[in-house]
Amino acid sequence: MRIELELNGVATALEAEADEPLLGVLRRAGLPSVRPTCGIGVCGACTVLVEGEPISSCLLLAPLAAGRRVTTLEGLGDDVVSRAFDELGAFQCGYCTPGMVLTARALLTREPDPSPERIREALAGNVCRCGCYGRIVRAVRAAAEGTC
Repeated sequence: MRIELELNGVATALEAEADEPLLGVLRRAGLPSVRPTCGIGVCGACTVLVEGEPISSCLLLAPLAAGRRVTTLEGLGDDVVSRAFDELGAFQCGYCTPGMVLTARALLTREPDPSPERIREALAGNVCRCGCYGRIVRAVRAAAEGTC
C-alpha cells in the first residue's frame, strides 16, 4: 500500500505493508538514523518524531503515519541539540544518539528549561549501552541554556 506523509519536511509517498512497522519503511527510504535494535519499543534507538512527539518506530504501523509529520535525525538539520551532543561528546559509539537527540528536541520544544531530573525522566525510554548519561544530560542542559 502507498502511504503519504510529510517526511523531514517534504511531502513523501512510501510503500508499506498494512502490518509493517514504520521502522522498516524508513530504513528502506534510506534513513540510517532510524536504528533497528530491540523491536519491542524499549531501547529508543528507532525513535522518530511524529507530530513532534517521540515514538518508537518499531511499534508504529506504517499506515498509521499516513497524513502525519514524521521527523528523523536527518530532518533536524543544524539543531542546537545535535550541536550540543557533538561539542560535549555526549556519546561514545553513537548508536543511541539519534533517538536521544530527537527525544531531547521534543522535550525542549515542550519545556525550554527542564531540570536535570526532568531530562533524565524524558530520556528514560532511550538506552545508552556505553553509559554516557551524565554527558547526555549536560548536553541537553547546554542546548536549553543556549551555550552550544
